[in-house]
Amino acid sequence: MTAPPPPGWYPDQVDQRYVRWWDGRQWTQHVQPARPPQPPPQPGGPPGARPAGQGDASPIELALGGTGDSDSVRHQAQQQAGVGGTVAGGGGTLFSEPVLVVNQKAKLIEMANEYAVYDQHGGQLGSVVQTGQSGVQKALRLFTKLDALMTVRLEIRDAGGAPVLTMNRPATMWKSTVHVQRPDGTPVGDIRMENAFGKPRFAFEVDGRRIGGITAQNLRAWDFKITDERDEHIGQISKTWQGLGKAMFTTADNYVLQLHRPLPDPLISLVVSAALTIDTTLGQAQK
Repeated sequence: MTAPPPPGWYPDQVDQRYVRWWDGRQWTQHVQPARPPQPPPQPGGPPGARPAGQGDASPIELALGGTGDSDSVRHQAQQQAGVGGTVAGGGGTLFSEPVLVVNQKAKLIEMANEYAVYDQHGGQLGSVVQTGQSGVQKALRLFTKLDALMTVRLEIRDAGGAPVLTMNRPATMWKSTVHVQRPDGTPVGDIRMENAFGKPRFAFEVDGRRIGGITAQNLRAWDFKITDERDEHIGQISKTWQGLGKAMFTTADNYVLQLHRPLPDPLISLVVSAALTIDTTLGQAQK
């Protein structure tokens, strides 16, 4: 008797524009948009399906060491963040991969935040860019740290450069809230900082209802536990060492997001935005 295929994201048999999660025994209700084009058929998939492909966009090179090549990304995920080998599953999109490696672009003079997002194998899945900066904000960033208190807008893009989410953190001197939206302005939810002292905590909220959150595991805020609305552990975010060259001459930070199971929307959209929220609300203010 042939063993069933491993758990993973596979093209949905009803609508090929989506991928559906196969748990190793049966199809589940978890569905995410597929990353076009669909990969060629491969043997060994679940009944009537073939595995969806991994992201295959070329990684960008990061200046001053800590490049985005596949070996470097795999080392970052496995050795630094403790991801145990290759994690099963993955549909080749920002919202379907079980591991995301988020690396800030290193610059000697950083006027705007930029990030590249990879899968666990080093394939680039997307990017994040800061938008809407005024001349005053750029000047404050060049000569002071006051820009960390001003409004920050980030645009999350897929591998083809198309916007998929936007993040807006209004100006604040206290606890931050990040508003996550679709590209057309439709609200997804908020990532709200719950405390100003002690281990940082953030809540995922949709229409005022808490659907999960992230909690720092130490005061240094290098490791965060991700939980759902039932307070079950569903993933983690780990800040990783960016390399001596970047640490000495730049303020760039790197993060690894690992999920323990596929998540429905809007929770998955808020979780994908979470590492950027940590860097925007905590990392940038400390740089």
